[in-house]
Amino acid sequence: MAKTKGSSKKQQKRGIDFKKIKRKIGRKLPPPKNTTNTEIKSKAIVLPEQSVASEKAGLAVSKKGLTLKELLQHTSHHNAKVRKDALMGMKDLFLNHPEELKLHRYAVIEKLRERMSDDEKTVRENLYQLLKLVILPGCKEDNQGPVISLMMAYIFNAMTHLAIDVRLMAFKFFDLAVEYHPPSFFSYAEKILQNYEDILRKNQFYLEDKVKLKNALAGLVRCLLLLPSSKEVNLPAKNIPEKKILQAFEPDVPTVFAEYSVIIKKLKDLVPVLVNCFQDFLPVLHDSLDAQSFDCMLNILRSIDLAVAFFIHGIQQGHPESPPLDQSFSSVLLKKLLVVFPLSPMHHLSEKDDDRYVILNIVITEIFMHLSEWICPPAVLFEKFLTFVEYVLLEKSCSNVRSNKAVREKQISTLIPFIPKLVSRVIGNWKNRLLQAFTKTFQDCSPESSVKLACLAAIEEMVISHEDLLCTDVNDSGLFDYKITWIRELPMLLILLGDRHSSSSKVVLHLLLRLGQRSLLYDDMQGLLKEFYSTDQDKGNELDPFMLFRIIEVLHSTYKAGRIQISDFISFLITLASRFKMGDNSLVFAILEKVILEQISLKPPLDNSCAMLRMLVALDSKPTRLSKQSICSLSNVLSAYLIDVAHCVPEDDDESMSSIHGQTRRYYLLPSFILFDRSHKLLNLVLNVMGSSINGRSFSLLSGDRICYAKGSSSIINAIVSVLLWMQREAKVQQILYLYKEEIDHISRSICSLQSLEEINVPIEERHIIKCAIDRLKTLTSSLYQ
Repeated sequence: MAKTKGSSKKQQKRGIDFKKIKRKIGRKLPPPKNTTNTEIKSKAIVLPEQSVASEKAGLAVSKKGLTLKELLQHTSHHNAKVRKDALMGMKDLFLNHPEELKLHRYAVIEKLRERMSDDEKTVRENLYQLLKLVILPGCKEDNQGPVISLMMAYIFNAMTHLAIDVRLMAFKFFDLAVEYHPPSFFSYAEKILQNYEDILRKNQFYLEDKVKLKNALAGLVRCLLLLPSSKEVNLPAKNIPEKKILQAFEPDVPTVFAEYSVIIKKLKDLVPVLVNCFQDFLPVLHDSLDAQSFDCMLNILRSIDLAVAFFIHGIQQGHPESPPLDQSFSSVLLKKLLVVFPLSPMHHLSEKDDDRYVILNIVITEIFMHLSEWICPPAVLFEKFLTFVEYVLLEKSCSNVRSNKAVREKQISTLIPFIPKLVSRVIGNWKNRLLQAFTKTFQDCSPESSVKLACLAAIEEMVISHEDLLCTDVNDSGLFDYKITWIRELPMLLILLGDRHSSSSKVVLHLLLRLGQRSLLYDDMQGLLKEFYSTDQDKGNELDPFMLFRIIEVLHSTYKAGRIQISDFISFLITLASRFKMGDNSLVFAILEKVILEQISLKPPLDNSCAMLRMLVALDSKPTRLSKQSICSLSNVLSAYLIDVAHCVPEDDDESMSSIHGQTRRYYLLPSFILFDRSHKLLNLVLNVMGSSINGRSFSLLSGDRICYAKGSSSIINAIVSVLLWMQREAKVQQILYLYKEEIDHISRSICSLQSLEEINVPIEERHIIKCAIDRLKTLTSSLYQ
């Protein structure tokens, strides 16, 4: 049946509820129609004045453009590479901008010290290099005590770290601290020695990393070198080295000696640990002794030697905290250390390797020599050491290997100072063997070598310091023959040295002088010495003008090169002027008077002023030739000069002129005293200048640029009183002072007046100094009136 038309239209209007869309595989689906578009579009806002570059304008930055603040923040970054780069950036920044370090050194140390316990080895190493090469040298001009104190707590914290690498590195940081601020060792001696004892007991660790152990032991040696030693006491007077750090820091000395007993106690605990540590290295000796093991063993032995020398020094000085070297302590060293002597390889080694064994044996010999002064070693052991000393003197001095010359000289020079004591202790055949070996060494070594200097010091000790040392057996003429042989070598040695090795020539001349003072030179030696001095007695009174001016020319070039003092230079010129008729003294004085006064008024260094005053004295006469104008000018100059002397030459407990400071002081004061003797008016004017300066509370005349040590009026007053007391001690000047009691009373009243006026404003220390000066001046005034 056919569909009707109406029904078909109705079917079309019905539509489809869900239209099915066919999708092709691989095509991206479109987003849903109800999706919210979250994309935000905006234009950039440009603010030129707020850029990063402009913020850093004028600030010091590293190569990567980082400021110090940013670099310090990066040192705490979680990434080790960032921390390391920050340290390297700081090195670059401080080298290019050193003022940044001076301004922020404390803040820098407070931040960097955290990295001493860093887990990363490269970070710790870079920190060490930064401190060593940049930061600590950059702070060297300032007081480094506060800088080092900021580091110490973190260094000790690193010494107790669980990681052995961090602990060993901490000793390296401490070594750096001691290098730049030596008193830090004494401030933390107990802690540091305890930490050394703890780390050296961990033998399972240090044998695995000898490089770090070597660094730690080198730091221990540096610390122990600061302690006073018996080696200084045993040296001849002229060979005593400069003061150790312990005595150099005088304000800290009471504190140091308060800790004396603590240091001794800790060292007595540490020495047996060092001996055990040394024994742990002995198996290495059977094979080839590598450089790292050698360095470790050498530093261990040096530490033991320095500790023993420190104990003996305390005993020699009679320090109450120094216990005697008891048998239990000595036996540890004798049984465990000295019985392995001499150390020797199992098979033949090269010259270089053999030298390492010799060096170790020499240090053991030093330890034995120190101990043998307080204990009686077995005869067999003593003979071992005598044999070794003889071997070094004979065999090592004859070696022809040039490459090891410096090493051999150092080896021999170390043993030679013990020869005088060994010779005094042995008898019979061994005495002759030692003297023969010593004499051969003295004759065979080169004139300018350190061995020759050591031999000269030993000869002085044996021949002069202990004149009866070689005369114990009057029937043995051989001993006396050795002494003659040494003395007869000296003139030829002096000729060989000539002026090419002035320091060595000076030592020989000093020894010849001391021998001559004791009538130990022989008549035939004068002919040998003539070649060195080149004197011509027949033509000594006359010199060719060309030769005379050539002498002056050479002398002047020597002075310009800084090889002679100006005082000696001017004195020699005056000698030439007076000795070889270069002009009439009065005429020369008239020419030089004005020039000398002008030069002194320019306030040159103290030595220059002294030299010019001496020239004035040499050309002047009594009564003085100085004009009134010159005397008036000289009074102002001398006032400042005398105050300068008082500031530059310290006073000591020994007030006599025979003391070292007294002799120095007299050298500077004598020209002034001679001028006072020749012109009483000059002394009167000098006293008036001093008194008027105090009365007017103006020290401009006395506190010139030269006076670097003055600290306010009290220092000037104290110096003036010292000068007056020195005048009183000089006989001729003392007589003149009686004529000027009124001027001295005026000075005394001026000081008392100044004390009362400034009593409120002057600090307590200043008032105390002024009061002491017044008390000292009362002694002078009372003696004048008596």
